[in-house]
Amino acid sequence: MYFYHLTINGPLLVSLLSCMLQNQLEKMGKIKGGKILLFLLCLNIVTFGVIADGPPTCPADLGGECNNSGEWKGEFFPGIPKIKYEGPLSKNPLAYKWYNAEEEILGKKMKDWMRFSVAFWHTFRGTGGDPFGAPTKYWPWEDGTNSLAMAKRRMRANFEFLDKLGVDKWCFHDRDIAPEGKALEETNANLDEVVALAKELQGTKIHPLWGTAQLFFHPRYMHGAATSSDVGVYAYAAAQVKKAMEVTHYLGGENYVFWGGREGYQSLLNTDMERELDHLARFMEGAAAYKKKIGFNGTLLIEPKPQEPTKHQYDWDAATAANFLRKYGLTGEFKLNIECNHATLSGHSCHHELETARINGLLGNIDANTGDPQIGWDTDQFMTDIAEATMVMLSVIKNGGLAPGGFNFDAKLRRESTDVEDLFIAHIGGMDTLARGLRNAAKLIEDGSLAELVSKRYESFDSEIGRQIEAGKVDFEMLEKKAFEWGEPKVASAKQELAEMIFQSAL
Repeated sequence: MYFYHLTINGPLLVSLLSCMLQNQLEKMGKIKGGKILLFLLCLNIVTFGVIADGPPTCPADLGGECNNSGEWKGEFFPGIPKIKYEGPLSKNPLAYKWYNAEEEILGKKMKDWMRFSVAFWHTFRGTGGDPFGAPTKYWPWEDGTNSLAMAKRRMRANFEFLDKLGVDKWCFHDRDIAPEGKALEETNANLDEVVALAKELQGTKIHPLWGTAQLFFHPRYMHGAATSSDVGVYAYAAAQVKKAMEVTHYLGGENYVFWGGREGYQSLLNTDMERELDHLARFMEGAAAYKKKIGFNGTLLIEPKPQEPTKHQYDWDAATAANFLRKYGLTGEFKLNIECNHATLSGHSCHHELETARINGLLGNIDANTGDPQIGWDTDQFMTDIAEATMVMLSVIKNGGLAPGGFNFDAKLRRESTDVEDLFIAHIGGMDTLARGLRNAAKLIEDGSLAELVSKRYESFDSEIGRQIEAGKVDFEMLEKKAFEWGEPKVASAKQELAEMIFQSAL
């Protein structure tokens, strides 16, 4: 989920209105001593303005400072060392206990299995605000604006964060990293300026895992982007995707994502669903064509989600998205970016969605997060469940890895977590959880007991007739003969409890 940092100074507004009203009443002669009261009321403007105007520009409480040009001097994260691997016995919260980047697991380095990425929007644009409360996070480098200078400062903070975390990939929406202007031309110019800085800062070792266009926040997208009922919005969305794909390519991005938060409906009574789906397919065809035109070799990814903010989103889950791609002949152009929290919102486990994508040849990337089982919305929490992580990694291993995709931490701090170090602790915890899942999955594979149990369950299909069925060479007449010949089947136990015992033993 995406949030702009917006500060509304309510007390200042009230004071201004009070001054205006007092001044008018004084002119009408309705209040005695008007000049004194007017002075006191207007003084509130200064008082409330100082109190309610948010954090000061370029605060130096962590040792950093700014000059008049808005450039930050010094570290953004002083006191935070480069995060190192210290092993499972370490009690240091700023150290990896399970993620050892260079260690080989099943013939591949851990960093190559994981391909971790930091999400710019949650890490550097997340404010802790929610529909019921104001922002709770005011990072020391923030000045409360969405200016171009502030965008550049955030970008510098991003690359220091990546360096200290030891991660060489990041993900972004276009509007996260650069402010929207008064017209598309100005917006594109803003993006170009920030992207030029990002290119300089990332050097040769860091690049985006993926980029995307933010097509859901602005009011123009209230009816959708590619599925909008307005052709002008459709064109605007195409122009925005075109530019976002260009900058992703310029920065060396390996993938490009489509998340259709508004691509759906609130009511079918006023919706032509067939027409909207056709429009969405034409949009995706255009994106695939433009990708080839500019020589971008990255994978195009669709990120399924059932609902929120729309009542029904057209890419509800992995199976629905796969069917859409198959119907419109796009399976060779797109893969899926599976988000674990979206999986549970659609009534599935993350493991189910990964397996559905994998067996359809569509597993391209994972947005690593989780939801709260007691909350029915997209909470975007860092994954901490070792069992869930182990099942995720079983799918990744079966898939042969995720490259050119990876694990993007589409996850945010809890509203109540407000210290700068919490940004590091959250990512360390998420990375360690998945690393531990990888180690557990490797144990299960090397032990072989679980695979043997599954193989034994289906061993009747290893017979001659079973192999012929799987090859599509047996008709119903033949199967009827076999049914008469064999009589009532003796159905064996599925051994689910044993399977769960074996799985738990690896944790």
